[in-house]
Amino acid sequence: MASSTHGKRIVFTGGSGKAGRHVIPYLLSQGHKVLNLDLVPLDNPDVYTMKTDLTKSGQVFNAMTSLFSMSEYGHPAPGPPQVPDAVIHFAAYARNMIVPDNETFAGNVLSTYNVIEAACKLGVKKIVIASSETTYGVCFSQGDTDYHSFPLEEDYDVDPMDTYATSKLCGERTARSFARRFGVDIYALRIGNVIEPHEYERDFPAYVNKPETRKRNAWSYIDARDLGQICDLCVRKDGLGFQVFNATNDTITTKVPTVEFLRKECPGVEITREMGEWEAPLSNRKIREVLGFKDVHDWRKYVKV
Repeated sequence: MASSTHGKRIVFTGGSGKAGRHVIPYLLSQGHKVLNLDLVPLDNPDVYTMKTDLTKSGQVFNAMTSLFSMSEYGHPAPGPPQVPDAVIHFAAYARNMIVPDNETFAGNVLSTYNVIEAACKLGVKKIVIASSETTYGVCFSQGDTDYHSFPLEEDYDVDPMDTYATSKLCGERTARSFARRFGVDIYALRIGNVIEPHEYERDFPAYVNKPETRKRNAWSYIDARDLGQICDLCVRKDGLGFQVFNATNDTITTKVPTVEFLRKECPGVEITREMGEWEAPLSNRKIREVLGFKDVHDWRKYVKV
């Protein structure tokens, strides 16, 4: 279970999106080089964006063997096409109702398949894909539904009823299949509600004072910058094969301690183990214990309670 320490060449899909535009700067700060595959450019002078339709397998294979910037034309010819050290796949329709459901499913599932297949067949040994908190079945459920139990951990019986979350589960299954077939590491991140720095002041007072609005997110979140740390830890941690990790910050987004709050808000839902006083219901215990994640951007640093 080695941890790699030197900088990597990383192909990142969807880096121009809400999460990616914060994750990529963190990866750069850790010494990695990044090529962004997206349909719109990333506003970062240190990262080249290659416009790529990830539902086209040929484009994906080609992009993964591309130079990382125009400046690399000045380097001596490296011989056979270089492949990246790691691939991080965040590109997707980010929720339901952006396009019709069948297109959400087709686009998300096919792009994830194409990225994983190309990476594996090109010999990439580390792949990280974005799954979602929605797989736990409440976020996009029809009507008011309850979780089966707390905390929400990676062995939970995920049973979503919506198209977006189902597409993410298909991505997890695809990852597991290719990890077994090719003997590579593929880590699926069940990413919580992504929060950008400016959103604490704008949005969090309502989250904290109206907790009933946060049930769909399990009163949990992930700071976009801390998500960068998680991605870096995934790139550096080798030898785990296929894994699912909840990607959230440590604490619940309420004024009331976790167990007290959950017993009042969800009285019929079992709490299956002892929980930390302020532990997020969408628990990140696994990334703390396995990857060594350290919560840097706790919401209480930015919001007065």
